[in-house]
Amino acid sequence: MNKEFFERGIEEIIEEKSFQEKLKSKKKMKIKMGFDPTCPDIHLGHAVGLLRLRELQDAGHKIVFLIGDYTTKIGDPSGRNSTRPILSDAEIKENARTYFEQAGKILDIYKAQVWYNSEWFSGMHFDDILSLAGKFTVAQIIEREDFTKRLKSSTDIGLHELLYPVMQAYDSVMIESDVEFGGTDQKFNMLAGRSLQKKMGQKPQDVVTVKILVGTDGKAKMSKSLGNYIGITEEPKSIFGKVMSIKDELIVEYFTLVTKISDAKIENIKKALKAGENPKKFKVELAEEIVKLFYNEKMAKSAREEFDNVFVKKELPSDISEVKLSGNYQIITLLSLLGAVESNSKARQLIGQGGIKIDSTKIQDPNAQISTHPGMIIQVGKLKYYKIK
Repeated sequence: MNKEFFERGIEEIIEEKSFQEKLKSKKKMKIKMGFDPTCPDIHLGHAVGLLRLRELQDAGHKIVFLIGDYTTKIGDPSGRNSTRPILSDAEIKENARTYFEQAGKILDIYKAQVWYNSEWFSGMHFDDILSLAGKFTVAQIIEREDFTKRLKSSTDIGLHELLYPVMQAYDSVMIESDVEFGGTDQKFNMLAGRSLQKKMGQKPQDVVTVKILVGTDGKAKMSKSLGNYIGITEEPKSIFGKVMSIKDELIVEYFTLVTKISDAKIENIKKALKAGENPKKFKVELAEEIVKLFYNEKMAKSAREEFDNVFVKKELPSDISEVKLSGNYQIITLLSLLGAVESNSKARQLIGQGGIKIDSTKIQDPNAQISTHPGMIIQVGKLKYYKIK
């Protein structure tokens, strides 16, 4: 692998010497990366690791795309200060349904192995679980930072949560992985895989942690639950608009982690920004690159034109949603009927932020009564528009 591979997106490699030797040998590695379908979307944060995996796949190594439909029943406690809500089997199945297609936007999915960990966990008996749990100590599990913080703050930890790293470790045993990829927040779980493989007579996997992508809010890691994410299967204009909304200080980081442009070009962008050039110019280029990654150049240019029409020329979107409604509604009820918000609290938040406009007039009162009429334009946030017919 070239020098760029190790400098773009890779945070740490355990054991690096072992990994480098495997790369130099003629042996083709089995490389695992797991995804828990806690939501229907693979987002741009996941693309950081998937892009590195595609490079390894192109070099001839076998990529194992593991869908954790059984570990999702617990919910990964990494980075959590509370127990995750438990999803139903139906929710997990629906969320996992499109993961194969989504991963295929980056990986050559037909050359990858796709496994579900329900293949082994669903058939286990309680004595199997006892035997597996016996290979770890309580001290080993609770030393993880997430659990330590919750214990210190007297926040409950579900007994089932302690099993999560054990289960992820067992995935590595069943796959017999040579290498596991994951975010820096997955380091504990992946090291547990090394430990269990040793105890079960396998050669321990090398662990490669990839950098965490900051979300569109510029604060926390990209996450569906925080609403600061960019789904890789969103419409091109939506991806373009969300990229344009990121903080200026994230431009170089996004170019580095989730595009394929050269290091030399990124260095030139960094210098130009430092010299005072308008960040918008580079943000437009970044948005095009990211849309191109998941779609194609033609659609990237079309998304840019749409953005210019709406946000520069102040025109309406070309494919504005039309909704048939008539009558008087409280603004929050109206937004709910349009399907424009996930909850009433989200509606109030948008109103408070000045994110709701009706016929170009901001709505600032959550109790405002709106009398609809044909041709009325309702703008929700920066990217959603509705027209009453």
